[in-house]
Amino acid sequence: MARTNRPSMADVAERAGVSHQTVSRVLNDHAYVREETRARVLDAIGELGYRRNQAARTLVTTRTATIGVVTTSTAHSGPAQTVLAIEAAARDRGYFVSLASVGSRDPREVFDQLLNQGVDGIVVVAPLAEVADVIDRHPLAVPCVVVAARGEGAALDVAVDQRRAARDLTRHLLAEGHTRIAHLEGPRGWFDAIERSGGFAEAMAEGGAEPRIVPAGGWAAADGYRAGALLADEIAAGEITAILAANDLLAIGALRACSERGIEAPSDVAVAGFDDIDGAAFLRPSLTTVAQPFADLGAAAVEALVAAGQGAPPAGPIRIRARLVVRESTTRVG
Repeated sequence: MARTNRPSMADVAERAGVSHQTVSRVLNDHAYVREETRARVLDAIGELGYRRNQAARTLVTTRTATIGVVTTSTAHSGPAQTVLAIEAAARDRGYFVSLASVGSRDPREVFDQLLNQGVDGIVVVAPLAEVADVIDRHPLAVPCVVVAARGEGAALDVAVDQRRAARDLTRHLLAEGHTRIAHLEGPRGWFDAIERSGGFAEAMAEGGAEPRIVPAGGWAAADGYRAGALLADEIAAGEITAILAANDLLAIGALRACSERGIEAPSDVAVAGFDDIDGAAFLRPSLTTVAQPFADLGAAAVEALVAAGQGAPPAGPIRIRARLVVRESTTRVG
């Protein structure tokens, strides 16, 4: 006869041959469970189709198994892909995600909104100084992870090592013989822009070259186009031989501005970007860039938040290394 009642934790315990408390430990990802026991419980859960009663669990534990994610109201590739990666990692750990965007709102209102929902922790994917300042000045009542490479703060930082990636990319350009390199800098107040600019300057100083930093004013291709147009005369005169853009869209805009003026990459100017957005490999020339490990970033942020919630936060900031992808826009490949 088919089961008509929803399987309970007791049913799982009976099927797995363990206690009710052991099933609870497995469901809450407790560290002190033998792997063979954990596997047996998980098999029983799968066989029975058990789903925990979230409402009852919340009443008993005062936890909602929900993670709040604060992000910007823009559709920039980096933050958008990071949010998707966090959602996937949270789902794998049995957490729901509640998303709230800052936009023109006071960041404090956004945090209050999530806290009022009873979230167990918050991940901030709004790499802006103004948002981080709010967290540092008003510590939250729940664990908080900031996905940004920044200085000391009240929250834990998890980020791609943007400074190191910028150094690697600049060193590649220097190795190709470029010493007159212009960096199209991302907008002020963005931690990624600050770190990439810093890494560029460090590598240029290391190579004995003078850094040229040009504020692009934004992250869009149109911003890169305007900056590229302003630099065209210097490029034509050989005063600039390479452009390192703070993201791929800026690089694409700069490539278009140069091409319209008869300046081609990589023969007249080398151009590189950041993020390795979809389609970067199919441009003509294909774009040298930095591939961001978004899946690893999302998983690390969720793991750090869960660990903090269990009273064992990571000892310090977490940095994940990005990958340099060399293509035709800076060197002839193949």
